[in-house]
Amino acid sequence: MSELSTKPYLIRAIYEWCTDSGFTPHLVVVVGKHTRVPMEFAKDGQIVLNVSKGATRNLLIGNDVIQFSARFNGASRDIEVPIDAVVSIYARENAQGLSFAVEEGVGVRGAEDEMPSDSDESSPSPDEEPPSPRGKPKLKLVK
Repeated sequence: MSELSTKPYLIRAIYEWCTDSGFTPHLVVVVGKHTRVPMEFAKDGQIVLNVSKGATRNLLIGNDVIQFSARFNGASRDIEVPIDAVVSIYARENAQGLSFAVEEGVGVRGAEDEMPSDSDESSPSPDEEPPSPRGKPKLKLVK
């Protein structure tokens, strides 16, 4: 029997903490072939998603996937994000939250096939990515 990952439980816990504290929970997600998000809002192979109760409908944070509907430029879109693709969850107001290591080869990469051709030139290949810094994780607030 395989061991259950703690990642979905931690994501749910930070989401609940954000909601109870009156903060706006945001997910940072690596875009890949198993990730269903609006590609026009992705930058550098990642997308930041507001997952607050007011911004989503039918939010389900499962053990394998996060699913919900949200409006982007007035159009309703169905979003599906594998748990493995979640880089971090944090509160927009104070940037407190958790960051996760995204393992190579888990199937979250591969956005090159889905991204528009004009962004292919600017996106780095997996071989060119710098190594992850050690120490305290840092979050970048994206507005």
